Amino acid sequence: MKRFVWRLQRVLDIKTRKEQKVRSELLELTEKLAETRGLLLLQQKILQNLIAALAGESPKNRLSRQEFFLKFSGTSDERIEKLKERISQLESQQREKIAELLKVRRFKEGLERLRAEAKMRFIKEQEKLEQKELDEIATVSFARNMILQE
Repeated sequence: MKRFVWRLQRVLDIKTRKEQKVRSELLELTEKLAETRGLLLLQQKILQNLIAALAGESPKNRLSRQEFFLKFSGTSDERIEKLKERISQLESQQREKIAELLKVRRFKEGLERLRAEAKMRFIKEQEKLEQKELDEIATVSFARNMILQE
């Protein structure tokens, strides 16, 4: 029996590799996003801890530390805002990668469906040819037997 060869197999292989690449890029983006969110939570927690520590101090000590805190909180707020912007960018990139992944996956699944249909047609055609060959062999054999019996 002949081996099944599909003309678009190379395209399917390329799309499969592209899907794997986009999937790994998406995983990388997701990891960066999680790391950035962790940094944001850490910065916010540091700020909350400082506020809580200031609130618990006596009024004498609190005034000087409160002044230092206000200076520090400006840079901390800037850092938090930058982290929020970075998170927003990463989320946007993540949505784009997800859309790209879905597009590539749908295309690949369509090719896989076409390949399966082509393979079924090939198998049916091969079975027809095989049956035709068997029928010819049986006919020739029957004709020989008839000639030999006469």
